[in-house]
Amino acid sequence: MSLTIKRQLRSISEVTQLLQLPSHLRAFATYTAYRNQQEDDKLLTEALRGQTQSNGFTPMAPDQQKQQKKAPAVPRPSSSVLLVSPANQVLLLQRVKQSTSFASAHVFPGGNVSNFHDGEPPAPESPERHQDSEIYRLAAIRETFEESGILLARNNGFGRLLEVPEAEREEGRKLIHGNKASFTQWLASKGGRADTQGLVPFTRWVTPTNVPKRFTTQMYLYFLPTLNPAPLGGAAASGDSEAEVQIPAPTTDGGLEHTTARFLPASAWLRLAQEGRIILFPPQFFLLHQLAQHFDQLASSVDYASVSREPVSREELEARRKRLLGFVKTGEPPWTDMCISPSVQPPRGGKRREDGRVVLGLQRPGPELEAAKAGRSGLSDQCVLVDFKKEGPRRLAVISRQEAMGEATKL
Repeated sequence: MSLTIKRQLRSISEVTQLLQLPSHLRAFATYTAYRNQQEDDKLLTEALRGQTQSNGFTPMAPDQQKQQKKAPAVPRPSSSVLLVSPANQVLLLQRVKQSTSFASAHVFPGGNVSNFHDGEPPAPESPERHQDSEIYRLAAIRETFEESGILLARNNGFGRLLEVPEAEREEGRKLIHGNKASFTQWLASKGGRADTQGLVPFTRWVTPTNVPKRFTTQMYLYFLPTLNPAPLGGAAASGDSEAEVQIPAPTTDGGLEHTTARFLPASAWLRLAQEGRIILFPPQFFLLHQLAQHFDQLASSVDYASVSREPVSREELEARRKRLLGFVKTGEPPWTDMCISPSVQPPRGGKRREDGRVVLGLQRPGPELEAAKAGRSGLSDQCVLVDFKKEGPRRLAVISRQEAMGEATKL
């Protein structure tokens, strides 16, 4: 950014707050914040140039450099859920090959906020657009139901998880997905309400500016009740009312957006990604890594194959959940408030890594929040290694920032 532009933006800030500016001046002020990321943009453009439309990216060629001068796409509000099974496994869905976002990748259930079902999100220039709210929570629960058939809702009478017969659930999924019935009204007709209070915020992710389709995605944790024993879709042996709830096995949406739906330990998903058998994008890989540290008792933090296959008691399952909940409230900022917009870190000393991977820093919240001076930030002490291939991200790993900033050829 030139010194002249810096002075102009500083002068504007002294006169009035960014959000009170007329639209044409607000656009100028925001644009200067985008220019702060110019170096990051060049690095990310190079890293993503090998991507194709088939996995959610528009191919980037040298002649597209001119497009980088335009303001990035406005992030679309969306939500995702790290849905934890009774046995502390995590649900992932595989996207269809034809999807325009994350094609063929394994993702958490989730999707865009719907004005019809969830309410109108805050305006693009408002910092509140990037904050947890009832709108994002409704979207998370609705999308989970549409995509997996699992209903995160409570009975209006006793407050236990709402049980709806399979035929009615499948009919409801189609009606809601087609906007032929309001999600909240459909729930009310079944005697229930969305369990928005059961969602625990677990970071927000803002897509980098070089990607054509951008999102501001609120991630949540949701714990299905532990059962003893706990086969999905099976009856529970315990006598308390919550344990008697029948939890349906996840199913796909009939191939509209997903082809598979399955619970596995977090470490198993991570191992499959590192072996190249599934595609995980950096946010999913990073968050699964955090869950594996608390759920899977690994020999080391990255030894995902070392997870024990021994049965775990209900008491221990609950204890691990409690430790995870304690963890997400820690940090500066806490994990519940982190806002992360991954950015490619410049190679130290100008030397590229021998293995060809790039380092994604996680400390920045994205240009929208930086422009609004909202005081949000991400995580400064961890990074993600990734090799961007045409089929999607490969050879991912979570490392410390200290390791990332070490000698590039030895990491």
